[in-house]
Amino acid sequence: MLATRSVLKTVAQNPVVFRNITSVPAFGVRHFNATRKTQEQCAAAESELLRQQRKLRPVSPHLTIYQPQITWYLSGAHRITGVAVGGAFYLSALAYLAAPALGYTVDTASIVSAAAAAPFAAKVVAKTTLAAPFVFHSLNGVRHLLWDIGKCLDIKSVYTSGYAVLAGTAAGSLYLALM
Repeated sequence: MLATRSVLKTVAQNPVVFRNITSVPAFGVRHFNATRKTQEQCAAAESELLRQQRKLRPVSPHLTIYQPQITWYLSGAHRITGVAVGGAFYLSALAYLAAPALGYTVDTASIVSAAAAAPFAAKVVAKTTLAAPFVFHSLNGVRHLLWDIGKCLDIKSVYTSGYAVLAGTAAGSLYLALM
């Protein structure tokens, strides 16, 4: 009985520490009520914990750790030019087919006469705009075909072929633009 009184005295003095004690039997065993949280409270606590952890996560190190490489740029440019060349082809084919239904005359003679009437600088700019993506995508496609058969896969060859594609693109685009 003396043990029970000392426990009750301790509980009375520290109500915050011992708030979950429901009863103290004479033989000294303590029973604690487990604090039960609802599912919403648990979900809210987990969500808050996750939010706090996300604040401490580092931002992607892509721009701070890795140095830009020609392979990144050429890979992205290859995809972009593929979409651009394919999209331009399909849009021009659809425009060519839809023009008579819309009351426009689009045939080879009208295209040639419109191009002939344009100033020389406009012709060069238009031809370069059309030629550069096509030439780049074609040359880089050949480079990828070489990789597919197992050629030019070492680092030096990858960089050499990348710069060769860029030089070939510049030369081929100017050649086609000035024709």
